[in-house]
Amino acid sequence: MFLLDPMLATGGSACEGLRQLKEAGALRITMICVVSCPEGLAALEHAHPDVPVFTASIDDGLNEKCYIVPGLGDAGDRYFGT
Repeated sequence: MFLLDPMLATGGSACEGLRQLKEAGALRITMICVVSCPEGLAALEHAHPDVPVFTASIDDGLNEKCYIVPGLGDAGDRYFGT
């Protein structure tokens, strides 16, 4: 099973998604994201060390608003053109 997230910033959403998938009975899960940062990767490793993570890019980190920098902007805004 794959959990897809365009951006792994703080890791909160990904960790919750993984928790819910495991609760539903998923046994083998792989996390796939486009852009990540060290903070999100560390959070995921701490909460779900059994889940491999594949990412296209690891950016520098998070800013004061917890946005990935340099990042790509807001994934939802880019996807929906808002």
